[in-house]
Amino acid sequence: MTINLGKYRNDFIKFLRSTDFSKAIVLTIAIVIPIGIFSKFGTLEIGVSLAMGCLLSSPSDVPGSFKHKIYGILSAALLGAVSFCIAGYSEKSIWTIIPMLGIMMFSISYLSVYGFRASLVTFSGLLAVVLSFANLSSELEIWQKSLLIGAGGIWYLIVSIGWYLLKPERATEQLIAETMELTADYLRLRVQLFKPESDVKEIQKELFQKQSDLNEHHESLREILISSRQSSGSSGYGRKRLLIFIDLVDMLELAMANPIDHKNLESNFKEDKDVLKVFADFSLKMASQLEIIALSLLKNSEIPENKIPKAIASIDEALKNFRNNINMGQRREEMIMLRNLYDYQTKQAQKINNIDRILRNIEGKRKLFVKEKEVQKFITQQEYSFKALINNLNSASAIFRHSLRLAIVVLVGYIIGNYFSVQNSYWILLTIVVIMRPNYGLTKQRTRKRIVGTLIGGAIAVGIVFITQNTTVYAVLGILSLTLAFSLIQRNYTTAAIFITLSIIFIYALLQPEVLNVIQFRIVDTLIGAGLAAFGNLLLWPKWESQNLNNVIAESIKANINYLEEIDSYYHEKNSLPVSYKLSRKKAFLDMGALSGAFQRMTQEPKSKQKQLGLIYEIVGLNHTFLSALASLGTYIRTHPTTSASNDFEVYTNGIILNLQNCVNLLENKELIENTSKEISLAAKSLHEKFDKLAQQRDLEIKAGKNQIDKDMRFKLQEAHLVSGQLEWLLDISEKLQVNVSKLNKA
Repeated sequence: MTINLGKYRNDFIKFLRSTDFSKAIVLTIAIVIPIGIFSKFGTLEIGVSLAMGCLLSSPSDVPGSFKHKIYGILSAALLGAVSFCIAGYSEKSIWTIIPMLGIMMFSISYLSVYGFRASLVTFSGLLAVVLSFANLSSELEIWQKSLLIGAGGIWYLIVSIGWYLLKPERATEQLIAETMELTADYLRLRVQLFKPESDVKEIQKELFQKQSDLNEHHESLREILISSRQSSGSSGYGRKRLLIFIDLVDMLELAMANPIDHKNLESNFKEDKDVLKVFADFSLKMASQLEIIALSLLKNSEIPENKIPKAIASIDEALKNFRNNINMGQRREEMIMLRNLYDYQTKQAQKINNIDRILRNIEGKRKLFVKEKEVQKFITQQEYSFKALINNLNSASAIFRHSLRLAIVVLVGYIIGNYFSVQNSYWILLTIVVIMRPNYGLTKQRTRKRIVGTLIGGAIAVGIVFITQNTTVYAVLGILSLTLAFSLIQRNYTTAAIFITLSIIFIYALLQPEVLNVIQFRIVDTLIGAGLAAFGNLLLWPKWESQNLNNVIAESIKANINYLEEIDSYYHEKNSLPVSYKLSRKKAFLDMGALSGAFQRMTQEPKSKQKQLGLIYEIVGLNHTFLSALASLGTYIRTHPTTSASNDFEVYTNGIILNLQNCVNLLENKELIENTSKEISLAAKSLHEKFDKLAQQRDLEIKAGKNQIDKDMRFKLQEAHLVSGQLEWLLDISEKLQVNVSKLNKA
């Protein structure tokens, strides 16, 4: 029970220290101050208009560079003010409202072609159009309100910058801590693969999701850390955080480069499960250590004791005991597997030790040499050109379809609200704008959560109304609910919907005495809006994932080809690691994340649209395994002394690339390339003979009484075993991929 309480306490601390909660506090402060000040002077509407500007500008305040933060908030403020003004003046007549709603909803939403941050800015514009229907009084002219909304956005920017300047490192610290936690979760999840009863498919799906989340966090950290180097130079703080980031990226690559072969472990270590348990327990200790370091960063407290150096003795002893209790000639395969697992875990432990030393300011001789021009290549640049708008102006574009769909559904929502004279009918439009997303799965998910959250929130509000009618209580609950709603919207949408409902009801309760009517209309309007959003995504030109999946698979395979070519090139030269190698690795990881995301979205679509789901899962799994094997090969070649790349290696590499290129050709309806399986068979035989000769040589050393293996011999054996094993594995996966892709292409 104590452990659970401790966990809940830590989770609560993490929540209070999270970027989501910080942003919610900033927004609450920015909203409450103008409302409080201007209500004192009897000009509440000015305060409300400024607060509206804060609300509209806040969605674009997401992790990223300081420059992008400022541009994003200012763009949202400007778009919100202009959109409110146009929509406000168009409300004078039904003949202007209808075309205005259709044109503005489409055109504002269509600006999302410029990427994620642009989609948040456009969300502000859409909200402004909807909120223009919520005129509670008419003391101010529309243009005056518009100017105040723009001023509110600037006020929010000032508060946000002020919060940032109180501790500029806070956002970076929080993002690094969250990345550490995700990495710890990833390591902990992999440990389940050691268990014979584990559901490998389910674990694999969870690993896919964790990798996608880590890729997103890595991208945000790249932008923040690299941009801060440009603006403030190579400060000690920035350099140390960049070193920590590099270690965290390496940890993910190391994990992917050392996939846990569940079947092989189970068959080879049936009688030695205790040995595997030692290694599994050590992985859990690494995850726990990383987690408590993350917690100390969030709490801004002293770095906890590093228990990894002591804990590593357990796997040292387990490896030695296993080595001393087996016949090497009979169980060399198992010994090499265990040795590779040991090498992997010691490397991961070293990464955690590095992070610990950096945070304690004990860096040793570790240096960071960064060329600014090279570093810039790692930031994903967004193209803001008119060409992007033109290129997406067709039915093949998901953004074009979504914008058209949103415009039509909002028009239907407005007509329904207007025809039935629904009170606060703009709530219907608000629900549609908030829920509707370009893909069906996310819209369906948000619709369900929104409805459940609204019903629960309404029930809680009814209970509170029966207990008290005190307006001070309503004001406090409204502000508290608003803060919690904004802090939870990315973490738990159902709970956020509960607090959104509560905040709206209590704020309206301050303005209208009939609170129960407000609750009733809130629920009805939400149900109508949610239903329209769900049916709109289902019926109006839906963009099913299966329609574009071939392209996503092809892009991921092309990225893997490029990565393999870079590994091949580096194996031949073995000089300093080129930037092209790192960029190809990054792209392979990101494209794999995109493929995993597309598959996850497909599983949320109607069963009738989940074409060949089992086959696609197989392809995604094979592609992921291929990338893991590639990372394993690349990591080994980079971190170990190796012999020169042989002609056999070249034959294998060419054969693997040929299979992958055939997969791409099948997906793009191009001619297949003829395979050369005979050459690969000869190369396989040659590689096996090389390993067998080294194994025989080592057996002779053991017979001669030399039990302690030389480093040189161990590296040669490991290289021969791992390189030949990985090549065979990569070839096998590439062949299976080609077979599965050919089945997919025939459908």
